[in-house]
Amino acid sequence: MSMTKIIGILLIVAGVLGLIYGGFSYTKETHSAKLGPLAISVQERETVLVPVIASVGAIVLGVFLIVAGRNK
Repeated sequence: MSMTKIIGILLIVAGVLGLIYGGFSYTKETHSAKLGPLAISVQERETVLVPVIASVGAIVLGVFLIVAGRNK
C-alpha cells in the first residue's frame, strides 16, 4: 500500500470523525498552589470545534488522493 493511499484513508477517517463529533475537548491545568501539605489546582475544560467545511474538505482530499494513487 502506497503512502498516498494511507494518507488518503487517514484524511477520510479524520473527516468522518469531524462530522460525527464536531470537535473535541481536553482538560488543562491552569493554576496550582501549594500551601504546606495542602495542594490546590484549577483545571479548565477546553473545547475545540472542527468546522464542517474542514471535515468535508478532508474527506474530499482523501478520496482524491486514493483515486490519484490508483491511476498511477
